[in-house]
Amino acid sequence: MLGVLAEMRIQGLGVIDDATLELHPGLTVVTGETGAGKTMVVTGLHLLGGGRADASRVRSGAPRAVVEGRFETTPESPAAKVARDAGAEPDEDGSLIAVRNVNADGRSRAHLGGRSVPNAVLSELAEQVLAVHGQNDQLRLLRGGEQRAVLDRFAGDSVLRPLADYQRTRSEWAEAVREITERTQRSRELAREADLLRHGLSEIDAVAPEPGEDTALVDEARRLADVDQLREIATGAQIALSGAVDGDPDAPGAMGLIGDARRRLGGAEDPVLREMEPRVAEAAAVLADVGTELGGYLDRLDADPARLEQVLARQAELKQLTKKYAADIDGVLDWAEDARQRLSGMDTSDEALAALAARRDELAAEVAEHAQIVSAGRAEAAVRLAGAVTAELAGLAMSQARLEVVVRPRETDDSDTSALTVDGRTVHAGPDGVDEVELQLVAHSGAPALPIHKGASGGELSRVMLGLEVVLADADTVPTLVFDEVDAGVGGRAAVEIGRRLARLARTHQVIVVTHLPQVAAYADRHLVVDKGASDGGLTRSDVRTVADEERVAELARMLAGLDSTETGRAHAEELLATASSHKSRDGWTENGEKSGRRAKRTAARSRR
Repeated sequence: MLGVLAEMRIQGLGVIDDATLELHPGLTVVTGETGAGKTMVVTGLHLLGGGRADASRVRSGAPRAVVEGRFETTPESPAAKVARDAGAEPDEDGSLIAVRNVNADGRSRAHLGGRSVPNAVLSELAEQVLAVHGQNDQLRLLRGGEQRAVLDRFAGDSVLRPLADYQRTRSEWAEAVREITERTQRSRELAREADLLRHGLSEIDAVAPEPGEDTALVDEARRLADVDQLREIATGAQIALSGAVDGDPDAPGAMGLIGDARRRLGGAEDPVLREMEPRVAEAAAVLADVGTELGGYLDRLDADPARLEQVLARQAELKQLTKKYAADIDGVLDWAEDARQRLSGMDTSDEALAALAARRDELAAEVAEHAQIVSAGRAEAAVRLAGAVTAELAGLAMSQARLEVVVRPRETDDSDTSALTVDGRTVHAGPDGVDEVELQLVAHSGAPALPIHKGASGGELSRVMLGLEVVLADADTVPTLVFDEVDAGVGGRAAVEIGRRLARLARTHQVIVVTHLPQVAAYADRHLVVDKGASDGGLTRSDVRTVADEERVAELARMLAGLDSTETGRAHAEELLATASSHKSRDGWTENGEKSGRRAKRTAARSRR
């Protein structure tokens, strides 16, 4: 299974000094005595997923807590894309290493693929590969927004696609509502602002500046003011090229000297010297061009007091604009363009307001149409979701319970700025549609349907959440699911069924479960135990180890009310393993599961004899 968390190392986190967890791609359970540090495993996963750093979690006396995870990926996987976008790359074997350091002072650092990255990158990675479900997630499930999100997740494209259309159109509609409200309520203020903009534009249009004109005028004014000095420079350069004006043979100029060089080289008998003559000819051609340009420059360089006066006057006009609107003429032109755009949105005339109102109403009709499609999709999905979860609850020792998923419009009144008329009702058009979604539980036959926060106990809420996860497994693209004591408040037959359903989830996902129930732990493909070791200077030190065979039987027996040292406890533990293996084999599990089931059954039979 690709994208799974293959290995995690924890150092200096809570009671765990240094431990490495090798995780199974199927179902991994984590058990241990109360206070041994099982929750540090989930805390480590939260940190690895970019969760908030907490200095209190750093082991006392340790300089920092470090959590390192190795994910198995492919170049096309979402996790690999997150890494590439962050400038990191997976290793040659395709694994991606993520590291989170939390210092004792609370500061944290994150690394991905050997590269330092913001914590937000680990959060983005976790969204693609990891979903942690704990008691806090059960509390979130009590919120209306979370319940709506669960339904949408189950419905898939039948809701998500029209919802995207709704959100896009609603954004345009909300902008039209905002604009017409602003123009109506701020008409006087906008009118004054529009007058100021028009006045500025009239001043600029009267001067009609050209882009870069102020810079060009500075150069021209300098040339007109310094005409005598410039003529002297150009004349001297021309003489240096062409020779003295009076034809003095002792001052032939550069052209004459080059001509002499050409004659000498061209008449040489040595071919090496003759080959140089064309290059000297090229130099002569360049100098001739420069001399011609200097002659033209001198012809044009005449003192023109009238033109200088015009340039200075034009500069004064432009300076008036740059004093008021921008530092240079290009900035003035940018201000004018921005002012024209702002003016286009300040029209408070009856015609403009009527056009805006028509556009608003047109968009409102489109939003209502999209909302109806979303609501219909949710209503259809609600029936299917309720039926599927109810079927799961029947196997979780809640055979008389029934889940209902209620979808109803969020009615409001015209004072709501996001009010919209849909099917003759005034409803609130929020960013996620016009519906309220509520999960309700019918505890037993004849009982009223109550919101789950009123109708479900803590253990029942855990089972409802697990039932939802089983039903939503096919819609969940995250490869790794983590459950932190999702079996709280559960026991007996319900605990066995929870283990069975977690094992079923592990057929399509990697599942990591922190549990205190042996009935759940018996279904594990890999069983990790957090051991509370001896105290070191008053500090408890815990370790994590993988148990199998007899060690696993002993751990399950310990979980059975501390019966690890009794034959009865061990026999009961072996029977739990046999039952779990039988279920897994019957449901089409792997050869390893079938073999372990047969082995556990033989062991249990020997114990009973």
